Amino acid sequence: MKNFLNGPNTAVFTTKYILEKKTIISYVFHYEEDGAWQFSSNEDCNNDDYRIISLEEMIDIDPTILNIADLPLGFFAKRNNKKSKWIVEKLEN
Repeated sequence: MKNFLNGPNTAVFTTKYILEKKTIISYVFHYEEDGAWQFSSNEDCNNDDYRIISLEEMIDIDPTILNIADLPLGFFAKRNNKKSKWIVEKLEN
């Protein structure tokens, strides 16, 4: 399994729905501008729904994200369900 180049204490963005285990991680974004990571689901979210946690906590929630730990800057990955394979695409500007 791959490992993230970022340290375990790296701050990442996620949603309260993922933290409350109401949904799975469906999308992972690795932004080119600042190298930020975002882990989200299919819910419509507003700013109040986002949380900041450590990368280590995110891996504890869903270790399958290690499969895309090498996601390049400026790309995102998506999947339909937790057993689906991650599909990687370039973010459009």
